Amino acid sequence: MNELSVEDVPDPELRNDQDVIVKVSAGTTCGSDLHLIGGYIPAMRAGDVIGHEFLGEIVEVGPGVRRHKVGDRVVVCSFVGCGRCWYCANDLWSLCDNSNTNPGITQAMWGYEPGAVFGYSHAMGGLRGSHAEYVRVPFADYGAFPVPDEVDDVSALFASDSAPTGWMGADLGGVRPGDVVAVWGCGAVGQMAARAAMLLGAERVVCIDRFPERLAMTRQHIGAETIDYTETDVGAELRELTGGRGPDVCIEAVGMEAHGTGPDYAYDQAKQQLRLHTDRPTAVREAIYSCRKGGSVFVLGVFGGAVDKFPLGALMNKGLTLRGAQMHGQRYIPMLLDRIAKGELSTRHLATHEMSLDEAPTAYDMFKHKKDGCVRAVIRPGGAAA
Repeated sequence: MNELSVEDVPDPELRNDQDVIVKVSAGTTCGSDLHLIGGYIPAMRAGDVIGHEFLGEIVEVGPGVRRHKVGDRVVVCSFVGCGRCWYCANDLWSLCDNSNTNPGITQAMWGYEPGAVFGYSHAMGGLRGSHAEYVRVPFADYGAFPVPDEVDDVSALFASDSAPTGWMGADLGGVRPGDVVAVWGCGAVGQMAARAAMLLGAERVVCIDRFPERLAMTRQHIGAETIDYTETDVGAELRELTGGRGPDVCIEAVGMEAHGTGPDYAYDQAKQQLRLHTDRPTAVREAIYSCRKGGSVFVLGVFGGAVDKFPLGALMNKGLTLRGAQMHGQRYIPMLLDRIAKGELSTRHLATHEMSLDEAPTAYDMFKHKKDGCVRAVIRPGGAAA
């Protein structure tokens, strides 16, 4: 727990005829990785390779691969989908029935198993992650996507996970033209959710965080309004902004280690550190209480188990719709790459730092502790770009 190092491991090999091997050009830190490092996700083992957001060059293809060839520059979806099961056929890619080869753990935890994700514990498939020189990509015809020539590596990198995750929150959260949308979290996913809401026609988008540099980045690059939750009552502020009604759609993009103020946060923090419960639902609670009657709350942040003091009464009596999901990236990535190429979606600003693979532990320390305004650190196996 809380220990990262860079080690030599065997190169990956093709195991199935639909695999490709990708030589990684760039990967990035992600907030959900911090849950692994902090010991909040079960079934991690010493020597596991983390990382799930990456792009690179295909250097080897299995005989069953039809859509890719050696030399293709591709961005890879963090979740693996087989393309043939009922869930993949219905665009619910992160729920794939065939990609998670260790279903028993999550069946016991959640009733059913989701699909596999790169570098995210043996509960989620046990695949090696992307902070490496090479990665084996299963079902590559469905999970790897060619990058348009006019899109640079760093911009395309965030189409692997952050951009489709954020877009999914706005899309499945039901954002419609004229809506007021509130987003908790001004990290990469929160910013992408805010931009997606704007592109889907929201009249007003408000993002909530506490870090001045992230709030400023969101105003500058996304064009959303912001609230510093340490300086005001968020619920009262949102009611004021909406004529007393509240936001139509509330998107939680923080997850199981949410911060906050007041006694509820202190309670959550103490119980989580003592492992008396697994998740801190501070931002989810606030989203449910803040949302207008009959509105929609979408949970994008990663949660692993059970939470205390969940406001079920507010959810039911206010007539809210509550949804959540891991990212159905295959549904969105081609469209997002096209929008990035056209200049409709900016992602490059999210990469506040670039480092070599040897510096990955330092990158995660900076990212975890928000040092030097770090929003995302791009990690390059070949060394940081000049």
